[in-house]
Amino acid sequence: MVMTVLGFIVVGAIVGALARLIIPGRNPIGIVLTILVGIVGAVLGGVVANALGVGNVLEFVFALVIAAVGVAALTALQRPKHGGAARGRRFGRSH
Repeated sequence: MVMTVLGFIVVGAIVGALARLIIPGRNPIGIVLTILVGIVGAVLGGVVANALGVGNVLEFVFALVIAAVGVAALTALQRPKHGGAARGRRFGRSH
């Protein structure tokens, strides 16, 4: 059981890091969140691959795609929004 959990963490870290590299631009999410997204991607990729009855290579591809989508979604949520009332202001002062 412990080895399974450690395996998910290691695979999740690798999948999360690769997913982060696939997504273009600056990623404002931290490494811990990246690893968690990778772990979720690894688990969901394993479940999908198992349900479809495909091999380990496609399981890794599914995990990577799912994690990349997760990293992209979290990156989009974390990016600061520009525009509105804050436009043209710097350090709380208006020009």
